[in-house]
Amino acid sequence: MDTATLSYFLLASVLLTLAPGPDIMYLLAKSLADGARSGVALAAGLASGIVFHTTLVILGVAALIQSSPVAFAALKYIGALYLLYLSFGALRDKSDLKLESAGTSENRFALYRRGILMNVLNPKVLLFFLTFFPQFVPADAENVGRQIALLGLLFALQAFLIFSVVALCAGQLRRILFRKKGIGRVLNITQGVVLLFIAVLLFL
Repeated sequence: MDTATLSYFLLASVLLTLAPGPDIMYLLAKSLADGARSGVALAAGLASGIVFHTTLVILGVAALIQSSPVAFAALKYIGALYLLYLSFGALRDKSDLKLESAGTSENRFALYRRGILMNVLNPKVLLFFLTFFPQFVPADAENVGRQIALLGLLFALQAFLIFSVVALCAGQLRRILFRKKGIGRVLNITQGVVLLFIAVLLFL
């Protein structure tokens, strides 16, 4: 793969990552509510989900799911129900903002796992990569799987870096919001609404 192709791929990947979408919206809401460390943990989970999807594309599982309406629908509805569950939890949370609310490693691991599940249970992400990655693989490539693996790792890496920057910026803004009484409840509602919105998108 030549340098020009990689440059075009990275540019397209960065623009796609920065575009307003479910992942970055929830990442922003979560970082504002629970701090930068929580946001970075979530970002790591989302990036790991990209690696998972890339592996499925290489193995041909993505094409199999695309050809099976039942498998696609099952994965989509499971993902939507999981997001509805998270949305319900966020909407019920009436706690106020605390600067150390994301301080334990257990919480960060749970967020990392949540990021993975949010990505893995979204078949639309899988099908997107199935159509996106091959556009940057030369027709005469000797090892297509290796090329797609490289593209998947690059996409995951740049997504993690961008998401982490968003989380850090939101964490700084959170320190300002911390002075406002009741803002924690508002941010929890925001998280719940964002998750509900993502779940609805999966049903469409």
